[in-house]
Amino acid sequence: MPFGFLSSWNKRRRSKSIDQNDNWNHKPMEDWQSKDQSPSPKRRIGSMVFTLKEMRDATCSFSEVNFLGKGGFGRVYKGRLKNGEVVAIKKMEIPQSRKADGEREFRVEVDILSRLDHPNLVSLIGYCADGTHRFLVYEFMDNGNLQDHLNGIVEAKMDWHSRLKVALGAAKGLAYLHSTSGVGIPIVHRDFKSTNILLSKDFEAKISDFGLAKLMPDGQEDYATSRILGTFGYFDPEYTSTGKLTLQSDVYAFGVVLLELLTGRKALDLNQGPMDQNLVLQIRHMLNDRKKLRKVVDPEMSRSSYTMGSIVMFAELASHCVRLESCERPTMADCVKQLQLIILYRNAKSLTFQLNNLSMPNQKTGSECKT
Repeated sequence: MPFGFLSSWNKRRRSKSIDQNDNWNHKPMEDWQSKDQSPSPKRRIGSMVFTLKEMRDATCSFSEVNFLGKGGFGRVYKGRLKNGEVVAIKKMEIPQSRKADGEREFRVEVDILSRLDHPNLVSLIGYCADGTHRFLVYEFMDNGNLQDHLNGIVEAKMDWHSRLKVALGAAKGLAYLHSTSGVGIPIVHRDFKSTNILLSKDFEAKISDFGLAKLMPDGQEDYATSRILGTFGYFDPEYTSTGKLTLQSDVYAFGVVLLELLTGRKALDLNQGPMDQNLVLQIRHMLNDRKKLRKVVDPEMSRSSYTMGSIVMFAELASHCVRLESCERPTMADCVKQLQLIILYRNAKSLTFQLNNLSMPNQKTGSECKT
């Protein structure tokens, strides 16, 4: 259990809960809500404690109208708190066989997110641990998760500019975690993937789901574990073969997400043939070949939104991130710098193209005048 959680855990003890004896404190919202709180409060550090009744009230008793989706943790609902703030409420629904793992993930997420502050990490507003019930309350992200925009339920596909913006935001979030961040030591997310990248109405990317996150031992570059945790399609090959978790494990997963952004395909698609299910294995050999690269670019992305130059640079970065050997991969800080260069290059080329198009009619008119 993360070290900071023990102290907060003990502080929140009480003798009885609504359903049974429990170690969590359940405060009414009035205890934490300030009188002058606005419907859209500023980003805040720390976690507010809710009761089961408050979760029911916020979601209209978990109405299907407010249902947003379902993940490994459970169902997610849109809710509205008493202060008017719109939030996303994740209801923990873990099978009995995984109850202990679910409780651990719940506590890790509360502890880590309560102490981190970065614009590219989702804000944890609070939690509910009422009896056997567990909920996590997050800021609401208008555009859902990245995968839905690439190959899911969203009809309008993202253009190249938006994809670069998302890649850079996610890279900044991971780079923050890999630095000393707000915890004092680096953090490996361990479950970085496109469904865990949430998007605001302006397509600002924020990383979510920290239940599998690992605080790296101080001064150590890797952590040996007998349990390989994460999501198929994003697993670092070195991590799966040696059991050693490193910061570069996140870099590999980030590279997979870059390939999803580039191609619009899923990291692992079981509906494809055996040789085409894994995205990395399918296209890794094409990333450094300009002619083959054209064939893997998402065909539903507007051709006018990208230049092949920026595509080539992006593919090269993705290729380095998914190298088999972790020592050959860049750091997340390097990824941030490279993406910033790609965006500058793309914008410069786009501006040149626009200026050329504007000047062409004038040149033609001038020639016709002389004639």
